[in-house]
Amino acid sequence: MNSIVTAYSAVDTIWVLLGTALVFFMQAGFAMVETGFTRAKNAGNIIMKNLMDFAIGTPLYWLVGFSIMFGPDNGGIIGSISLLCSGDLLSIPSNISKFTFVIFQSVFCATSATIVSGAMAERTKFLSYCLYSALISAVVYPISGHWIWGGGWLAQLGFHDFAGSTAVHMVGGVAALVGAAILGPRIGKYSKDGKVNAFPGHSIPLGALGVFILWFCWFGFNGCSTLGMSDLEAPGNIFMTTNLAAATATVVTMIITWVRYKKPDVSMTLNGSLAGLVAITAGCDAVSNVGAFFIGIIAAFVVVFGIEFLDRKVKIDDPVGAIAVHGMCGAVGTILVGFFAIDGGVFYGGGFHYLGVQMLGVVSVIAWVVVTMTIFFNLIKKTVGLRVDADEEIRGMDIVEHGLVSAYADFMPMIGSGSGIALEAPMTAVTAMAPAAKTPKHAAVPVEDYSTNDGTKISKIAIITKQSKFETLKNAMDEIGVTGMTVTQVLGCGMQKGRPEYYRGIELESTLLPKIEVEIVVCKIPVSTVIEAAKNALYTGHIGDGKIFVYDVEQVVKVRTGEEGFDALQDVE
Repeated sequence: MNSIVTAYSAVDTIWVLLGTALVFFMQAGFAMVETGFTRAKNAGNIIMKNLMDFAIGTPLYWLVGFSIMFGPDNGGIIGSISLLCSGDLLSIPSNISKFTFVIFQSVFCATSATIVSGAMAERTKFLSYCLYSALISAVVYPISGHWIWGGGWLAQLGFHDFAGSTAVHMVGGVAALVGAAILGPRIGKYSKDGKVNAFPGHSIPLGALGVFILWFCWFGFNGCSTLGMSDLEAPGNIFMTTNLAAATATVVTMIITWVRYKKPDVSMTLNGSLAGLVAITAGCDAVSNVGAFFIGIIAAFVVVFGIEFLDRKVKIDDPVGAIAVHGMCGAVGTILVGFFAIDGGVFYGGGFHYLGVQMLGVVSVIAWVVVTMTIFFNLIKKTVGLRVDADEEIRGMDIVEHGLVSAYADFMPMIGSGSGIALEAPMTAVTAMAPAAKTPKHAAVPVEDYSTNDGTKISKIAIITKQSKFETLKNAMDEIGVTGMTVTQVLGCGMQKGRPEYYRGIELESTLLPKIEVEIVVCKIPVSTVIEAAKNALYTGHIGDGKIFVYDVEQVVKVRTGEEGFDALQDVE
């Protein structure tokens, strides 16, 4: 017994377990990306799905999935099934223990399963998600994984996918494509004339946090796939190519969106980072830094135009870009190994055999996933149902599936139905009272402009605008002598058209956004003066500058003193 234990390498074991922990933490990254890029009413549902695909997949992969993937080969198609990892497992490396390898592979399996949730977010039944996530972990991922990593027919041909561009990411991305196509788009995503409507994610900071977590954990995903430290140069080289491809893809994606949308798109650029990471994963050990640089550039074009193609041409609704990031970039990154591999790549004089094997592997795995997931998604659709009802989708998955009124408790995130339907949302109106207006000496105007019963006219001016413009508006009012105002937080949208704004390349339509309503009552300061000052303070030319409403006020009563009319507005004791 001791001789078996001492045969294992302590350094290699620590290295693999470190990678296991990092890859597990990628679940948090995926959860944050998917939550941030979707609407607030579905945040709790997204978190539950990312939690449960790992929790469901882990015992299933231990029960049967691991042996299917790494058991003794049967005709190059499938490993010999042995329950609880108890049988012969010929593909296990000799430098680490069996269950070190099992747990390492388990977190990779969970990564593949969790990719699907983002593309099918905001309208999939939770039960249905649990069912197909279980199938991916127990059958779909292990069988194609056996072909690639378990000694199956692709491995025998020399197919190279070092850390899983195809085995992990493309499997998840293709499953997401099939699922999103069968499920259909979210309500309101496409108008009857085919126009695409943007559904902005409710929290870009959460999405960015997720990307940073994933980028960090990807060093374990790729670097620790060496399964040891016997070659001390390999981990450093892999870290370098991984980081270089991701950084390059990020910069190029930013530039592409800047040129196409006139401004650098934040969410698309975040997708660009992930695109570079996915694309380099297959060949991070086989390409040079120059190769990684060009793979990153290509990945950026694939993700931007891939997302646009799915959204605008194919009309497949993917809220987070998972299909383009993982499916398309996984496939392209794997094929690019055939061009950029230092040993055998086309650009290094290796001919086209290596490239042909890479292409064959990608096409074969796509076919496997498309067939199996099409069957299973349709089976779920015909039995328990794949999609929630329209009313449930509009209300949000949190309340319908989990009884969660809001994932954010007392916070008020941006609310948008995406379908032109106003939704009830927890909201607290906050009112702030400033001192009454003091009329400057230079503001005297003819009495006939304000004539009512007591010789003055009282008007109320209501200004609705962005919350961010309040200080500018208040300063403008101070300059003309208006210091009394009531400020209320509201939700609203307008139908006016200004300069178009874009989210992931799609022009934004009206949606309920946080606004402020500022009410000002004047008697001696001309209404036109207030309006001009407000217009000058608020104008940008963009959608959402605001509106100004003017009302006649019949009477004003100061409760404390009983004064009425003009006198009620004066701050004189």
